[in-house]
Amino acid sequence: MTFEFAGRCILLDVEGTTSSVSYVYDVLFPYARKQLHSFLVQNWQKEKLNRVCERLAKDAGAASFTNWCELDSQSDNSQIEKAISRVEAEVIRQMDRDAKLTGLKELQGMIWSDGYNAGELHSHVYEDVAPALMLWKKAGIDVRIYSSGSITAQKKFFANSEAGNLLPYLNGHYDTQIGSKRDSASYKSIATDTGVATDEVLFLSDVVDELRAAKDAGMWTALVVRPGNAPVPDGHGFCSLSSLRDVNITSQAPVRRSRDKPSS
Repeated sequence: MTFEFAGRCILLDVEGTTSSVSYVYDVLFPYARKQLHSFLVQNWQKEKLNRVCERLAKDAGAASFTNWCELDSQSDNSQIEKAISRVEAEVIRQMDRDAKLTGLKELQGMIWSDGYNAGELHSHVYEDVAPALMLWKKAGIDVRIYSSGSITAQKKFFANSEAGNLLPYLNGHYDTQIGSKRDSASYKSIATDTGVATDEVLFLSDVVDELRAAKDAGMWTALVVRPGNAPVPDGHGFCSLSSLRDVNITSQAPVRRSRDKPSS
């Protein structure tokens, strides 16, 4: 089966859609955990890390980073060690529960960026991803990424994939700063940013709740089924695709009443 799409924009999830869940959980997450302490020490009091620490404090419910760490006006070694320990403990706690919080995702993205720059990380992408991106670009499709991972992480991820640099095929990136992936308002905001009506956007993801939110926003939707993905509930109601090549770009206007049904 193929999914006939005559719209103008394709919005892609990452984990479980363009890359395996195992790469994220078995490679990226452990790498961030292993490098966390040294990254904090090496970058402490740098502007980029200061911004993330403020965000981590707010995500934890504090008014500011200083209040959260109970720091006084003196910044001696004991105070710095105390603050680093506080940040490290909170980040590990959030990683343990796979939190989708902006501060955590920004910090992970910075750590991964260093790993990509050092040649220690190379992103897994499914074999159908690069050919599909090339085909869609040639067809004039605006292809963008929406992931809980930070925009920084997304760009490094696709610039350093096993299939080469895929960034030239991508026109935009969105993360949790635009909103939750399970909130229909996020998808409306993305469509507004692209300048494309929601009914001209196809969102591909492996998560049913995300697809429901996108559908409620008016987007076309399809469920991507990959080996190792989490099971989906029976009767979810979405067209299931095993490859991005199953998306067939057409010039014929799509029929709104069959928005989530594949052609036979």
